[in-house]
Amino acid sequence: MENAAPYNPRTVEEIFTDFKNRRAGMVKALTEDVEQFCNECDPDKENLCLYGFPDESWEVNFPAEEVPPELPEPALGINFARDGMERKAWLSLVAVHSDAWLIAVAFFYGAHFDRADRKRLFSLMNSLPTIYDTVTGKKQAQEKTNGNSSSKRASSAKSVRRTWFSACLLMVSLRPQKKPPSSDEEDEDSPYDEDEEEHGDTFCGTCNGPYNADKKEFWIGCDTCQKWFHGSCVKVTPARAEHIKQYKCPSCSKRARV
Repeated sequence: MENAAPYNPRTVEEIFTDFKNRRAGMVKALTEDVEQFCNECDPDKENLCLYGFPDESWEVNFPAEEVPPELPEPALGINFARDGMERKAWLSLVAVHSDAWLIAVAFFYGAHFDRADRKRLFSLMNSLPTIYDTVTGKKQAQEKTNGNSSSKRASSAKSVRRTWFSACLLMVSLRPQKKPPSSDEEDEDSPYDEDEEEHGDTFCGTCNGPYNADKKEFWIGCDTCQKWFHGSCVKVTPARAEHIKQYKCPSCSKRARV
């Protein structure tokens, strides 16, 4: 097997087979194996993704560490909203993201296609129900340009997004704010007033740059080593931080996996 060629579907048929098999694995995770899937989406872990594979298997795992990744990555952090949403709404949202990922992977493999081949590939993929349709029990829509049906689909999608947003707000409200201590704190009852000079000497654990309240930079603190980091240094945005219950810096994450 040393001379085995790397997996790289090239033709429309090969890429559609890859799409179909990955889809089958993800459908299994969200239906037949749903209890196992839910258990593996532990909200206390780092960002987790749902992967489907060409052998029709599935896996919940951390995203690829290499940048850029070998393939487009699935949605990050599907585990964080598991306990903040109704199960049906959460599974529906994971299904929507899974559909988007499958299309991304298919067109990644088919980047060399011309217009005709891209159209043929999409036609084949569109012949199958989406994961969202399968998980929610919705029958494949008939090809009608009915304004009412379009309005209902849009309303349903908005409902899922509103539920997801509400769950995110709930998680943020329950999680302590991840901001570095400010040296400008003037509240007499604040514990930071006892040692303002120490708070002013907060340095980024990555670039060693000092904290400057005037710059209004986003910082995030590691819940394991208690160090603080520029969000830009550890590639964490304020939006992403809202979905993190317990943050581990890159160094602590690596030690945890050893």
